[in-house]
Amino acid sequence: MSSENVFNQQSQLLKELNGIVSEGQNPDTLDIDLLDSEGVLTKINNEDQKVAYAVQLVIPQIAKAVDCIVDAFKVEGRLIYIGAGTSGRLGILDAVECAPTYSVSEQQVMGIIAGGETAFKKAVEGAEDSTTLGVEDLKAINLQAKDVVVGIAASGRTPYVCAAIEYAKSLGCVTVGVTCNPDSAVMRLPQVGICPVVGAEAVTGSTRMKSGTAQKLVLNMLSTASMIRSGKVYKNLMVDVSASNEKLHARAIRIVMQATECSHETAVAALKEADQSAKLATLIVLTGHNGEKAKQLLTQADGFLRKAVEL
Repeated sequence: MSSENVFNQQSQLLKELNGIVSEGQNPDTLDIDLLDSEGVLTKINNEDQKVAYAVQLVIPQIAKAVDCIVDAFKVEGRLIYIGAGTSGRLGILDAVECAPTYSVSEQQVMGIIAGGETAFKKAVEGAEDSTTLGVEDLKAINLQAKDVVVGIAASGRTPYVCAAIEYAKSLGCVTVGVTCNPDSAVMRLPQVGICPVVGAEAVTGSTRMKSGTAQKLVLNMLSTASMIRSGKVYKNLMVDVSASNEKLHARAIRIVMQATECSHETAVAALKEADQSAKLATLIVLTGHNGEKAKQLLTQADGFLRKAVEL
């Protein structure tokens, strides 16, 4: 590529960055390099306090996305996060936590990052600028029309993410965009756009800060609310937790005890009867049925514990 073309590309990118909210220079932190540690942290904390309110303002859009995800789960569709850099890492982080927390398969909620697994630890040069990679990565997981694809990009312009959203739409998938810049492609392209506007960062352009926090909150809400609405929670207890280690096994016992107000011994016995399923053990204690009958009730209730108890 000629030096003139490189210059023109750089000029275009600079023009784009100048119009991006999260890339602006924050007037409240212009003196941050002059402060002591406590002063620096106070400035950062002041900015962080703006994040939760920004997310609150977009709850209607988050709810719309959750409804789409719940519908997808009903037909064995998947929730797929895709992003580059910090955004991609946050998607992977949210996805991998779902399997042990709610006993879903690792395929039901997936995270994809530009550049592959290597990029989780180290930036892969040029990956986020590739439109072909975004499409290829979705093809590699055999994307289906029943899946929901959530494109994540703080700037809202990442070519990798935009191409992925367009490809997903072409297959008939529901697409969701999560960004911190309202006038951006990641807001315009998908059926559902979610944009908590957190403003300029404490350190200019460091979107792993407020923008990253906002994205983390939104992804937590998307997955958690979808699991709750899919019957994975009883009251506010994670009754579908997978007891895959000692801490989680102890948590399963505690969940049964909290849900039923039974003794430690009763909870342990019920979990044994239920093959260590906290949800099934809870139903056994609440109804007095054996494991087989409790399973039948859960099946009739589509996995919703409250409905099973009523039955």
